[in-house]
Amino acid sequence: MIEINAMFPVMVTNDLTAVKAFYESVFGFNAVFFDADFYLHLVSPNSGVQLGFLLPNHASQPEFLQPLMSPDGYVISLEVDNAAKAYAKAQAMNLTIAMELKQEAWGQVHFMLQDPAGFRIDVVQHLEVSGN
Repeated sequence: MIEINAMFPVMVTNDLTAVKAFYESVFGFNAVFFDADFYLHLVSPNSGVQLGFLLPNHASQPEFLQPLMSPDGYVISLEVDNAAKAYAKAQAMNLTIAMELKQEAWGQVHFMLQDPAGFRIDVVQHLEVSGN
């Protein structure tokens, strides 16, 4: 078995500076590594959640990491204690809402934002569900 210490996605996008500003101001992430010509690594000081962003066509990377990544069909899920409160904050900050707040039958309340790179962020609260 391979022991794992952490997990984080690395998304390929064009504007690391805009992405950095977004995740720092909206979710309180800290940039633990930032080179505007290469890579951005973010960590949430509260939860330890990590995100990585890489510029396309960087010569140091293998070919499969060089193309710009399509944000379609990809979502970043961030769990919160109160999705309705987070939704109100997102509206007050005039963020791009990709999906309005809604409650799902399987026990979630969530909404989706869109970041400057076009990636969707599912801001989700898990509810207690009764029964199976």
